[in-house]
Parts: sequence; structure tokens; C-alpha cells
Amino acid sequence: MYRTLKDVGPTDSTRLAAAERIISTPGFQKAPADTNPPVADGAEPAAATVRRRRRIGVLLSVALCAYLLDLGSKLLVVAKLEYHNPIHLIGGDWVMLQATRNPGAAFGMGAAMTIVFTIIAASVIVVICRLARKLYSLPWAIALGLLLGGAFGNLTDRIFRSPGIFRGEVVDFISVRDFAVFNLADSAIVCGGILVVILSFLGTNPDGSVQAAATRAGTERPGEQDGDDKA
Repeated sequence: MYRTLKDVGPTDSTRLAAAERIISTPGFQKAPADTNPPVADGAEPAAATVRRRRRIGVLLSVALCAYLLDLGSKLLVVAKLEYHNPIHLIGGDWVMLQATRNPGAAFGMGAAMTIVFTIIAASVIVVICRLARKLYSLPWAIALGLLLGGAFGNLTDRIFRSPGIFRGEVVDFISVRDFAVFNLADSAIVCGGILVVILSFLGTNPDGSVQAAATRAGTERPGEQDGDDKA
């Protein structure tokens, strides 16, 4: 049952000798069997990481642009327009530039709840930062950027303007007849909110997936597809 050296043919001897030379060669290392090790569970592919970082870059760029526009306009209004007559833009008093200080929300509501609106603005910022960790959708990046920039703009007023920290009054200056007096931060928040509603209605998620397709796949019964295939 066991083969001796005599039973080994010339071809087998050559193979054994070659194997012995390889094994006995100093510094010889066996080539790895797999040059592409498997990705650990939960690890993010490199392409997805790059895409997410680009979307976060878009979010931060939009937020920074909205914030700087709001901050610059408020500084200009406080320096040039406050305690002065309003500037009429369209149709007499239909659209005016009129500097006001608003301790509450839109339409002057909640004037005694300034600290509550400060907490809400800070909470919005935290939620957006959490969503950014799984952000792969460009439209969502723009929408969240508008919300983030607007929230930061009004939060800056709440923290740094009189009468005190977390109780500061927001500077509003765009006055529309029979409507609220607002600022560019409010405009960014409204535009971002409208875009979020549209994206949600279309079923698009921040991670780029489509909710409608996922819902159909989850609610589809296993027998239905089999029955269709049989038909």
C-alpha cells in the first residue's frame, strides 16, 4: 500500500526534487491565496465613502453660503436700516425692507418662548448632523444644507444678540404685506423644508434609496412572484 523510492517514477522524482528545492530555499514565502481579503461586516466600500464625503461637502457648502448671506444681510440691516424709515421695493407697502427684532417665531408668535425656539434650532442642527453620516443623495444634501444654514443663522441671533444669551431677538427685515416679516435664514429654512417634503413625497431617502420600491419589495408576498413565473 505504501510506495517506496523505487516505486517512484522519473517524473515523480523530478517533481519531488523541485518541491524540496522550493521548500529548502532560504527566504522563500508562499504567495497569498487571496490578494483581496474580504471586507468586514459593516465596513463601507471605498467608492461609497468617497460619494458620501462629496455629498457632505455639498451640504456644508450650501449651509455655509446660506449662513454667510444671512449674517451679512443682518449686519447690513442693523448698521444701515435699523431706526430708519423702511425702504419700499414693490407697490408701495407690498414689499418693504424694515428692520425689526423678533423674540418669537414667524408672525410674532411665541414672543415669551425664545428659549424654546433656541432649543428647537439646536435640535435641528443635531438631527441634520446625524443624517449626514448616511448621506448619499445630492438633492437631500442641498435640502439639509439649506436647513442647516438657516438654523445656524437664527441660532446665532439667539445666542449673541440682546437681551442675552439664548434669549436673543432675531433680526427680520423683509416685510410682505399681510404676511410675516422674515429674513434670509427663514427663507433658507422654508426652501429646504419644501424640498424635503417633495423628496419624501417622491420616496427618496437621504441614503439614496427609494422608499416606494423598498415598500413594494417588502409587501410583495412570496407566492405572487412564483405564480407570475409559472403563468
